[in-house]
Amino acid sequence: MTATKHNNLLHLNIENGVANITLDNAPVNVLSASLIKALRHLLDELSNNNDIKVIVFDSANPDFFISHVDINILEEQNILDELIKAAPDGLNIFQAVGEMLREQPQLTIVKLKGIARGGGAEFIAAADMCFASLEKGKLAQCEALMGIIPGGGATQYLSSKMTRGRALEIILGADLFDAATAEQYGWINRALPDTEIDIFVDQLAHHIADLPEGVIKTTKKVLPPVRNAEGFKSENDGWATLAFSPGTAEIMKKAMENGAQTVVGELKLEELLRSLM
Repeated sequence: MTATKHNNLLHLNIENGVANITLDNAPVNVLSASLIKALRHLLDELSNNNDIKVIVFDSANPDFFISHVDINILEEQNILDELIKAAPDGLNIFQAVGEMLREQPQLTIVKLKGIARGGGAEFIAAADMCFASLEKGKLAQCEALMGIIPGGGATQYLSSKMTRGRALEIILGADLFDAATAEQYGWINRALPDTEIDIFVDQLAHHIADLPEGVIKTTKKVLPPVRNAEGFKSENDGWATLAFSPGTAEIMKKAMENGAQTVVGELKLEELLRSLM
């Protein structure tokens, strides 16, 4: 096994064809520009490693996988400018995160033991597979409570996984979903008891990594993700219309003043945001 740390935000462990990437952006694993950059560089590096067959993502934080996009992301303007230049044509930087995952040559699996909201939930929807702890795994697209819509691919990913009514419930209901319901809706592969999820995901990842050469690559090729360019553009345009309005800025400001991006505040973020409406 080899273990390294990338940019103080990612831990990498490699064993028998499986790379485990642990996200570690304290205190609540926000999807900051720095974290996006670190992920992009590491995934680029792994994409050229033919010995790596499967990538498993988890979190160093027991309460949060990715809480959401960093509310203070504009403070990293230099990195944002770099990410904007690197984003594929027709995608914003948040959509580019999901598409980066979907185009990764290795199979990607998320092991969800904490909360994934907003950009974190979009990250999960973009991965090839996700398995969540029944007791601890939770997902939400809570952007509506901030006066915006999802802007990182959720409208496209959810509509390919479930009925329109369920996608609307997730986006407009803006509630935190438990793992069992997320499985029922098709948002994730399975919800498993917390005592079993590590063994299950580890065994599945290594079984897949042990497959004969070419099987994973060929399977992903014949089951390609569909990118609807018009759909991504429509999502970005709708998000941008709302994201830079004075009302949204005021909600974000009040959210930060009332505990957003602190552990206590993030554990009950939907309740916090509804109290501000």
